Amino acid sequence: MKFIVHGGTLSRSLQSIYSVVTTTNSAIPILENFLFQLDGKTLSITASDIETTVTVNLELADAESDGLKEIAIPAKLLSEVVKSFPSVPLSFVVDEETYAIELTSGEGKYKLTGASAEEYPSFSTVEDASQITIPSSLLVNAISKTIFAAGIEETRPQMTGIYCEQTENNITFVGTDAHKLVRYRRSDFSNDTPTNFILPKKPLNLIKNILVTYKEDADILVEYNINNVAFRFENYSVVCRLIEGKYPNYEAAIPKENPNKLIIDRASFLNSVKRVALFANQSTNQIRLKLGGNEIVISAEDIDYSNAAKEKLACNYTGDDLEIGFNSKYLLEMLNNIDTEYVLFEMSQPNRAGILYPYEEGVEETTESILMLVMPVMLAN
Repeated sequence: MKFIVHGGTLSRSLQSIYSVVTTTNSAIPILENFLFQLDGKTLSITASDIETTVTVNLELADAESDGLKEIAIPAKLLSEVVKSFPSVPLSFVVDEETYAIELTSGEGKYKLTGASAEEYPSFSTVEDASQITIPSSLLVNAISKTIFAAGIEETRPQMTGIYCEQTENNITFVGTDAHKLVRYRRSDFSNDTPTNFILPKKPLNLIKNILVTYKEDADILVEYNINNVAFRFENYSVVCRLIEGKYPNYEAAIPKENPNKLIIDRASFLNSVKRVALFANQSTNQIRLKLGGNEIVISAEDIDYSNAAKEKLACNYTGDDLEIGFNSKYLLEMLNNIDTEYVLFEMSQPNRAGILYPYEEGVEETTESILMLVMPVMLAN
């Protein structure tokens, strides 16, 4: 088994899939390796952790193999070595009996030992699959806007993923951990056959990190059944197991009547909250918003250390005078994930969730809708 591959191409490919490699699962040590498969002049490189499997295909100019040849190669060592050869051809010679690998680059020669590909687990498949095609820009935006809101508690596995719901009118992505919630919706995409499933975060982060390097929009073929989903684009294939269970009724958590409306410069609001939060109790991160007239007062205090801070900002506010508390950490996450110059903050009562929207004066409704919900915290007298 012999082949020559450009160092830069190989390095970028390995780095793009390395996050899937399992380095702590001693029960399946073979997963600490990349699986290399050479068929003619097509080199397929696979990384897997059982739940997620990603493959990247490279077309080689020079390769020698009699039919399909396979070998598992230590992922960490290979990735580190290849990173230092960004622009030179690398020659691989593999002994199929001893699994010895000789890597040559210019004047350098390196030897490492692989393992039998037979030990590598079989890949997940998506049989009897339904299909949709999603633009890469839509998928990247949906992941970026929702993934930070998903939960981390393994006791509630459904909330650790991103909920995807397709209808005849739109496609919706939702992330929530019960303290915060983000709903990203696009009305320029629909599915004649309504469906929904819960996507795990790990493969979504992987896909996003690959797609953000694309200069142009690409079509993502999504194949799914009741258990698995596959994302296929360019020379990549990402297959993962869906999260089982029923997603919470997120619509029921969104207050429908929110008469108190605040429009404020996003950057000013973000920076003010960031400064005031430094003086909040570090265990609760609680800040207080006091609204009245065209002014908002943002304050925090930590009684244990006699720390306190207060800032006033001009704003456009309509509604009753209101005093409400929020966890500054959640509020900052949302403000950091809004791209518009202004933000619209809708509230009703101190014990009900607040809702943030991107806001641009004079801009008509678009095909993209983003709703961010943050639960309040009880204020001490």
